[in-house]
Amino acid sequence: MKSFMPPLVLMIVCIVVSGLLAFASDLTAPKIEQAQKDKLNKSLNEVFGEADYNVLDSEYDGVTQVITDDKGRAIFDITVDGYSKGGIQALIGIDSNGHVCGISIVSISETAGLGTKVQDNKYIDKYIGLSEPEFSGDTIITGATYSSKGMQKAVTTALETYNNNKEAILGE
Repeated sequence: MKSFMPPLVLMIVCIVVSGLLAFASDLTAPKIEQAQKDKLNKSLNEVFGEADYNVLDSEYDGVTQVITDDKGRAIFDITVDGYSKGGIQALIGIDSNGHVCGISIVSISETAGLGTKVQDNKYIDKYIGLSEPEFSGDTIITGATYSSKGMQKAVTTALETYNNNKEAILGE
């Protein structure tokens, strides 16, 4: 009988701990979801201004979500690999003429001081106005090649998704 006691006690402890973890997850999930929504809204408002934003119920390769606004813009929430896997989450805005009209970095986990340079306004401004994914050499940051290529991929994904699905996205 004594040989069954340690496994039985361990099983009870595991059940109790699992129950507590499930309870904590249920308790914090709504707060985490709201914090993520608030962060997204803050990024939208900072770069694209106040507008009526609408999250589309559609899926596109490489795009987390598509948001449209009452000004005819499509905003693509895209997460790409830089130096870190999934290291750059960006909002890429495309205006009604098919040009990049704004970029907001929602989160970044690239190397501080190097890869994080892709969030500098001076760097982001190099993409504003593009309508085709044709990049000049100045979109690569020396020492942060992976992060730069990640940003190029995000912009390319947004432009190609917009150009290939414009009617569906804008509801034309």
